[in-house]
Amino acid sequence: MAYDFKPFQARIAEITEHFGRELSGIRTGRATPAILDGVQVELYGTRMPINQLASVTVEDSRTLRIAPWNTADGKEVERAIVSANLGVSVGADEKGVRVFFPELTSERRDMLMKLAKERLEETRKQLRHERDQVQSDIDKREKAKEYGEDEKFRYRDEMQKHVDAAGKMFEELLRKKESEISA
Repeated sequence: MAYDFKPFQARIAEITEHFGRELSGIRTGRATPAILDGVQVELYGTRMPINQLASVTVEDSRTLRIAPWNTADGKEVERAIVSANLGVSVGADEKGVRVFFPELTSERRDMLMKLAKERLEETRKQLRHERDQVQSDIDKREKAKEYGEDEKFRYRDEMQKHVDAAGKMFEELLRKKESEISA
């Protein structure tokens, strides 16, 4: 009976997607709506993400325009962005809210690079944890005589190929983010 790597591959895909979301939340010098994904606005007694109560568009490379569907909600959107402490400037007008991204200093770029690398290390830890679980499952099945020692090593090699491929993907995502930060 062959070892089923589908749950492991699905978990790797989840980890990769989470890492991509983590990196998209790191602000670069460019205006990207993804930075607002984690911001929750307190409206009508509930907390809602901005994209559920307004349209978010990029006006230029350093400005986002948030147009609430109910113009009276603009102040609450502005308050939520300010309290999220994203390192951006916020201004309200009659059409909605503008979010201004300041120019990155070299010190801020270094800090963002360090933060991105910390997120990479957290992601690697998650991947190692998943790898260890699969490895212990393979060992357990080998001890239960479901398959022999040769198969155990073959399954471990196959598992390591999945881990290596995921590691390369993480590195590529980090490289893209570093180029965004340094641009």
